[in-house]
Amino acid sequence: MPDVAVVGSGPNGLAAAVTMARAGLKVHVFEAAGTPGGGLRTSELMQPGHLHDICSAVQPMALASPFFRAFELSRRVELITPELSFGSPLDGGRAALAYHSLDRTVAGLGRDGPAYRRLMAPLVRRANGVADFTLNQLLRIPHDPLAAILFGLRTLEQGSAAWGARFRDELAPALLTGVAAHSVGRLPSLAPSGAGLMLGTLAHAQGWPIPVGGSVSIARAMVRDIEAHGGTVETGRSIGSLEELPAAKATLLDIAPPALLRLAGDSLPSGYRRSLESFRFGNAACKVDFILSGPVPWAAAGLADAGTVHVGGSRAEMAEAENLVAAGKHPERPYVLVSQPSRFDASRAPEGRHILWTYCHVPAGSTVDMTEAVSAQLERFAPGFRDLVVQVHVTTAAGLAEYNQNYVGGDFAAGLMDLRGLIQRPVISPVPWRTPLAGVYLCSSSTPPGPGVTGMPGFHAAKYALKDIFGLPVPRLGL
Repeated sequence: MPDVAVVGSGPNGLAAAVTMARAGLKVHVFEAAGTPGGGLRTSELMQPGHLHDICSAVQPMALASPFFRAFELSRRVELITPELSFGSPLDGGRAALAYHSLDRTVAGLGRDGPAYRRLMAPLVRRANGVADFTLNQLLRIPHDPLAAILFGLRTLEQGSAAWGARFRDELAPALLTGVAAHSVGRLPSLAPSGAGLMLGTLAHAQGWPIPVGGSVSIARAMVRDIEAHGGTVETGRSIGSLEELPAAKATLLDIAPPALLRLAGDSLPSGYRRSLESFRFGNAACKVDFILSGPVPWAAAGLADAGTVHVGGSRAEMAEAENLVAAGKHPERPYVLVSQPSRFDASRAPEGRHILWTYCHVPAGSTVDMTEAVSAQLERFAPGFRDLVVQVHVTTAAGLAEYNQNYVGGDFAAGLMDLRGLIQRPVISPVPWRTPLAGVYLCSSSTPPGPGVTGMPGFHAAKYALKDIFGLPVPRLGL
């Protein structure tokens, strides 16, 4: 019998399993799908030799995550970090470009460059403190209080009606709005503002890396480590009840609250059950993958070198698109998040071919195919794009929900990311990973710090399970 049972093999379940196995415990991971990885899967979706990331593609948070830093991810997986982290195209062949170098970014923003420097430079200088604050439970004293204060004040500014007071032109606002819109929600508002500032800080402090071979490379490295330390990862094994699990001393669940309600049945106390039942999910995504016969012909030449492109036009246009989604509508001109990994990793497509990873935001549960709207936005900023399309694969929001039960309604964040959703995730507690059931911990993105490939929900849950159940310290995780 294992000491530890882990349900779900997304990055958080695998992080929990790595931590527990490294502590010398016997770990068994149960995964319903045929392969491990959750949001870290890569597949030949359409044609042989064309490797598409099913969910997550670019990994800025992985390098910042305390778990992945301790795991020494950059020594286990080959990462390519483009000098140009992300960009936002505007009409007329212009683009706002965020380089790894803050100085180079400032130089390209014209008369708003100095204002952008004043906004971002203090955060970049204290990037470790920003990561500590944003990748942990908010109900704690941060290790770097000044970083938290600087970050909080800027989040309040960019997440309110004051977001336009700092800048005079279009480039810098478009750059910030493009990265803020990663977090599905109204613009301006606090949670998207915080997400954008955190991701922007990481862009200038470390860059946004792309794993060679796809995001599955990260999952494979974690599985190898679990197995090297005596653990087992079993795929094709769906768990319908906690009673189906072996009588392990600790159980860590990489699942969303509705799944915990199903698995636990009547064993949960009524108060905790009510908290899970009231847990809110956000809007969703429609994902459109392309095979192209050449690189995207961006009108703004600099965008060819960007690992990620935020397609939506001006700040006002992106905000309008996101606010339409928040109102339950499908925008005609959506905000489109684009990654072009084959531009940097030749292993992702045969010679002469490219893959393009895109998604746009849609209302929860949507069955609408947004391929035409996405293609139109790409054609707008990359004339001739349509002529390069070889094949398309679309996954609607309903399809995302079917792919992963944690993505309720297609919500890939596994929970609404607003101020309440950051604090009540899924309950208001200094240790929200603990459940009222003895030895049972929740470790999905529905717990702090929330979505993103960080492994931190699993690491936090494992840390408390080691302490509570086994009286063990957190082990060394590196090579």
